[in-house]
Amino acid sequence: MEITRRDAIRTLAGTAALAALPRAGAQAGAPTPAPSGGSFSHSACRWCYQKMPLEDLAREGKRVGLASVELLDPADWPAVQRHGLTCAMANGATRIPEGLNRLEHHAAMVPGMIERVRECAEAGVPNVICFSGSRGGMDDEQGLENCAAALRRIVGEAERRRVTVCMELLNSKVDHRDYMCDHTLWGVELVRRVGSERFKLLYDIYHMQIMEGDVIRTIREHHDVIAHYHTGGVPGRHEIDGSQELNYAAIARAIRDTGHRGYVAQEFIPTRDPMASLAEAITICTV
Repeated sequence: MEITRRDAIRTLAGTAALAALPRAGAQAGAPTPAPSGGSFSHSACRWCYQKMPLEDLAREGKRVGLASVELLDPADWPAVQRHGLTCAMANGATRIPEGLNRLEHHAAMVPGMIERVRECAEAGVPNVICFSGSRGGMDDEQGLENCAAALRRIVGEAERRRVTVCMELLNSKVDHRDYMCDHTLWGVELVRRVGSERFKLLYDIYHMQIMEGDVIRTIREHHDVIAHYHTGGVPGRHEIDGSQELNYAAIARAIRDTGHRGYVAQEFIPTRDPMASLAEAITICTV
């Protein structure tokens, strides 16, 4: 059964963690750390490891090369910080189906995003995620206007606090039907209209391969408006190894060559031992 991010977040909110990871070296065949080096830092999305206690994910993730565990709320930040990690991308005040493209959401979401920006700044968290919301019959131009109006109210605080607000590009073909920010050029135009260095895109490689392909050229042409990257194997959103259609080593080199100094986050659902798959993915993306 396919697991979506929405399902995983719901599970995390309603159930306790089910299993703990073995400690480093506790058993034969434990994954070894990924090689050091590269220009960007490595992160992993919490929701993909929903059966693991967060403290264990942070500790074992650091051992295999992570600098961050992300998509966390403020209450969870200390758990990763205790292990020397950060949260590279905080959860914000919007939701995937209900976002900034609806004026009726602005009264709650804009102050919520401003408050989250402040919380990020105080905790040293560099980025916070936001979503466009679904179309629901709205045309893309109106959605651009509405999102830009909301974001212009948010970015002043983001500029003062030196926190980057990132709207995620998601596919509307398989996982998030009717989502508005589903093509890179729509997001690029939104960044242009907002006109702030503290609003950029979260380029999700998995989602954009499904929607438009041409991943490496897109990264090269639009890297100036991209602050953060997510991975995932296509099809199926599993490991980024030879079982799927993308060459992630080549993509990682393209990201490196743009001069990206932020984070690349693994966002795949492991089908094997989670730490072994995560260590392999970090190795692939260390270029």
